[in-house]
Amino acid sequence: MGGIHRLMTAFWFVRRPRTYGAHAVALTPRGTIVLVKLRYARGWRLPGGGRKADEDPKEAVLRELAEEIGMTSHGAIQLTCELEETPDFKRDLASLFIVENVVYRPKWSLEVEKVDEASLDALPQDLSPRTRGWLDAARPALERLSHTR
Repeated sequence: MGGIHRLMTAFWFVRRPRTYGAHAVALTPRGTIVLVKLRYARGWRLPGGGRKADEDPKEAVLRELAEEIGMTSHGAIQLTCELEETPDFKRDLASLFIVENVVYRPKWSLEVEKVDEASLDALPQDLSPRTRGWLDAARPALERLSHTR
């Protein structure tokens, strides 16, 4: 996997493609967040992934939650922010959602190695830097949400 990723990164360095993503702070009914560990990347991450330019970000994040964690139901969903990022030399617009009352049943996946939950006050040490940044961006909305519970 490493060699393919290096080749793709070189291509992205030259082309600087425009990409789009949709990611979720998936909150369980207990108030913990759902995290995933991918087989091809280091650290715990928020569930989500790429989407097509014309795909609705809300629909994309719900699709990703179903694919990555086996989401079976959810409550309210709100767009928290959109972040312009440059991972691996791509120009990415990441739409970040808070999805409440997520119920899920993990299933085996080629992409996802492990699914787990954590409290916002006790996040894993090996949280990916990008995920840490997304959680920092979502923190004001998460704090508002915790005051209404």
